[in-house]
Amino acid sequence: MDYRPLGNSGLMVSKIVLGTVPFGGANGFEKAASVDVDGARRILDVAFDAGVNLVDTADLYSVGVTEEVTGKALGNKRNDIILATKGRSPLGDDPNNTGASRYHLIRAVEASLKRLGTDHIDLYQLHNWDGLTPIEETLEAMHHLVTSGKIRYYGTSNYSGWQMMKMLGKAETHNLIKPVSQQIYYTPESREAEYELMPLALDQNVGSLIWGPLGEGFLTGKVRRGQETPPNTRQGNGWPEPYIHDMERAYDIIEELFAIGEAHDCSPARVCLAWLMDRPGVTSLIVGARTEEHLRDNLAATELTLSNEEHQRLEQLTRPAPLYPYWHRIVSGMDRWDPAEKPFLDRYAETIEHRNDDRSAKSQSDK
Repeated sequence: MDYRPLGNSGLMVSKIVLGTVPFGGANGFEKAASVDVDGARRILDVAFDAGVNLVDTADLYSVGVTEEVTGKALGNKRNDIILATKGRSPLGDDPNNTGASRYHLIRAVEASLKRLGTDHIDLYQLHNWDGLTPIEETLEAMHHLVTSGKIRYYGTSNYSGWQMMKMLGKAETHNLIKPVSQQIYYTPESREAEYELMPLALDQNVGSLIWGPLGEGFLTGKVRRGQETPPNTRQGNGWPEPYIHDMERAYDIIEELFAIGEAHDCSPARVCLAWLMDRPGVTSLIVGARTEEHLRDNLAATELTLSNEEHQRLEQLTRPAPLYPYWHRIVSGMDRWDPAEKPFLDRYAETIEHRNDDRSAKSQSDK
């Protein structure tokens, strides 16, 4: 297992992180979770033996039950690893039992500490943006939680680029502790993070923990064109995520993952993870598994080396469309590209060049 710095911090985290959504299975999470304490303990042991050093959970998962299962399963190994959780989500009907207010965040951290059976959280993440609470209040609450010793570092999750930059800028302006990481969704089928969030990560030295790298089970090989998805899987039992932009394109991506997997005698899931691991700006991939077999397969992605040609095949097939203002910079011949954007703009330029060639060829044929 290799380890990477978590943004602008001294923490070194494994390239694979263990997610805990499958632990518990209550309060609306029954379709995604079913692992009890004993099962969680076995899965944790497999992960730790492979070198995983970060476990990620949230108060939202099974509405607290997942944290309880995680805490009990960790037992005396708690201080051997980095423990991360998240808060901000609505956990009831009380209008103050949600959001990123000082009131809610301090209470949420204290409740998570009790459920996890620990005296501190190594990485606390704001699970989503709060559009009502002043950002200064949120930053002051996080600063207080770090200086009080209840948390060691903090990050965000599911923020847009401008929201994350607002947080970083306001923290710097007011001399408050900054977030060191962002937890975001990013897969071969869904690469929107490359428009803003990945360049932000490179430019601001923010760690990027990728949730759902297998598309919430969509890219594991269980979903395939012309086949019925097994009902005992997330994608077969009505789990609402992820949003699929183009189903036919998604099927094409799955078939390419299978084709590359066959060349390496491995699963399409392993290919997917190996490709994502090497994308610019990625720190770690968060994987969650209900069985030891699935977890071992995911962990084996760290040992899979894709060829340059295989990387390019997947990149070209899954490349997102150039949006404004990116296409405008390219067609206008702008120079001085930002180093944080260049890995992505180079690819957009290639797409635009091919489109222009096709347009020119069609124009000639029409004459």
